[in-house]
Amino acid sequence: MATSLYDLSVATFLQTVGAVAGFLEKTAGHCAATGTDPDDLVNARLYPDMAPFHFQIECVANHSVSSLEAIRDGIFAPPALVGAVPFAALQARIALTKATLRGFIPDEVDGWAGKALDLQIGPRRLAFTAETYILSFALPHFHFHAVTAYDILRLGGVPLGKRDYEGRLRTTPVAHSDS
Repeated sequence: MATSLYDLSVATFLQTVGAVAGFLEKTAGHCAATGTDPDDLVNARLYPDMAPFHFQIECVANHSVSSLEAIRDGIFAPPALVGAVPFAALQARIALTKATLRGFIPDEVDGWAGKALDLQIGPRRLAFTAETYILSFALPHFHFHAVTAYDILRLGGVPLGKRDYEGRLRTTPVAHSDS
């Protein structure tokens, strides 16, 4: 069976957004247990010329929800960046992202398969189909920002592991023989 556009996009975004929500919650718990302020992580960076933690979280939201809206509407118009906000506001942003993603209807998203989408990035015009946009633009950007957020938290001392990043895997039940 072929993989649907919904499974490529929404289901994949939900898996990682759920993981991001989980590692943000784990960060809040770690900070409470160690007496540190999670707001101190909002402007943390991996390297001086890289964008801060809050930007990574905003981009996780923008490259998931806004990417789906771009396919639906034919134009990529993510919301303006908010900038540094309290850690709790970043958690709320991810919760809203998760809720918004859950609102996309599989049949509707699958109906966008093959739809053309052109992006104008500065002087460059990039022409995609819904599938090539998701696979070659939206998902790489989305995962880059999710893993960068994870890495910033690890660098900040939050005890996260690979399973925290994986999120809830989309497995199928294993058939057991009765022999």
